[in-house]
Amino acid sequence: MAIGIKIKLNEGLYQRDPQETRLGQKIIKHSILLIDEIGFEAFNFKKLAIHMESTEASVYRYFENKHMLLLYLVSWYWEWVSYLIDFNTMNIEDPKRRLKIIIETLVYASKEYPAIDYVNESVLHRIIIAEGTKAYHTKAVDKENTEGFFLNYKKLSDKVAKVISELKPDFPYPQTLASNLFEMANNQIYFAQHLPRLTDVHVTDENFDEVEEMLEYFAFSLLGCNEKIKQ
Repeated sequence: MAIGIKIKLNEGLYQRDPQETRLGQKIIKHSILLIDEIGFEAFNFKKLAIHMESTEASVYRYFENKHMLLLYLVSWYWEWVSYLIDFNTMNIEDPKRRLKIIIETLVYASKEYPAIDYVNESVLHRIIIAEGTKAYHTKAVDKENTEGFFLNYKKLSDKVAKVISELKPDFPYPQTLASNLFEMANNQIYFAQHLPRLTDVHVTDENFDEVEEMLEYFAFSLLGCNEKIKQ
């Protein structure tokens, strides 16, 4: 059963908040399914309109273009992961235990209980892995950054970096490690699925245990605390 939360995103990402109407929710639902099916390059609003049995004009009332739609979906996912980290680490005082939970959450966020019934987190996770970097590896990234479009990602990184600094206050690269944990989680899954010679981990049937173990190895080795974590 879906839980009752609303993901708060930068208003500049959309023309009209799709979370507020049934049509907007339908656009989100079908865009996730269609991008996963045909890829972002082949995706366009005409195909989306056909897929959801609506019109292109109706989609443009919510999003300026497909790049903004992708950025919306990626931002939604960042905010969802941030919410899960807060939920999963609630009342956990040990920073090492919290970091372990964070790593597990980064890898397996799509396996958590569903947040909203019109968002398939498992399918969205596949999009993040395959297409996510296309939202910010663009010529417009600096302009979009000044408009605050990446604040959800920055806040997520800050949240993880604070736990890293709490665990090892003299560690010089908490933000670097935090952002790399997220990027590595997605990149190594992608490599394992498509370019296996670029990684040492294996994934099968969305079992990402080796990715989780790899992230823990890197993080806790760098932080000098590889001893077993108390459950």
